[in-house]
Amino acid sequence: MKKVLLIGIDPKLIDFNNLPQDIDIELIRREAIQANQKLSELGYEIYNCFTDLGETAESTILEFLNNNRFDCIMIGAGIRMINAHLFLLEKIINVIHSNAAQSKICFNTRPSDSYEAVLRWI
Repeated sequence: MKKVLLIGIDPKLIDFNNLPQDIDIELIRREAIQANQKLSELGYEIYNCFTDLGETAESTILEFLNNNRFDCIMIGAGIRMINAHLFLLEKIINVIHSNAAQSKICFNTRPSDSYEAVLRWI
């Protein structure tokens, strides 16, 4: 079974003022659940890793990487698309590069297309 790690900021910490108006915490949760269900139905083992805004993000991700080998790691749009999260994105990329170089990396544009991002690579 292929393992997939989905990395995103804990929805409770997201500043929705920086996102399109149609996106809110309930939409993110609903779309994430649907994407996880689709991937599970296709036979993927899904792990969700929710980080803070950088204080412990590296150690949180490293714990997942130390306990599993992932075929694909998706970094969520909330990390990549907000300029204030650039340093967090760099931390995440570097911890993946150093500890899971064999994993494919993919990106979504919102939770609803997470499964499509994963399917592009595995």
